[in-house]
Amino acid sequence: MTERKPAFTPIAPAGVAPPVPPYTHVVVSGDLVAISGQMPIDAEGRFLSAESFEAQAHQTFRNMKLCLEAAGCTFADVFKVNGYLTDLANIDVYNAVFKTYFEAPYPARTTVGAALIGGTTLVEVDALARRPAS
Repeated sequence: MTERKPAFTPIAPAGVAPPVPPYTHVVVSGDLVAISGQMPIDAEGRFLSAESFEAQAHQTFRNMKLCLEAAGCTFADVFKVNGYLTDLANIDVYNAVFKTYFEAPYPARTTVGAALIGGTTLVEVDALARRPAS
């Protein structure tokens, strides 16, 4: 049997804790970049569980920034964002934090209420981006 190569190139971004479950933070296929769900985890792998929703959201987007940079992208290259909030009452804070990382025209976006890993995780965000032409 011939071993098949994956249809993507995995990237391990510096400054983001390696994942424990079986996934890759960033994969690139052609000029498309997929960022796995980022959570409020610091570079040492510690959850910011005691932090406010706002602090957790900022850490999540800081992790996404590192993932994007590892793939040669910025937030301006993101065209789709999925946000998962444990409490949709935090949507106004999420929107305010979101606007500190993205500028108009904003990417397409979905935001849903969800039960997240860890019990104290309040937000998770994933994204799709297109690498800029070199």
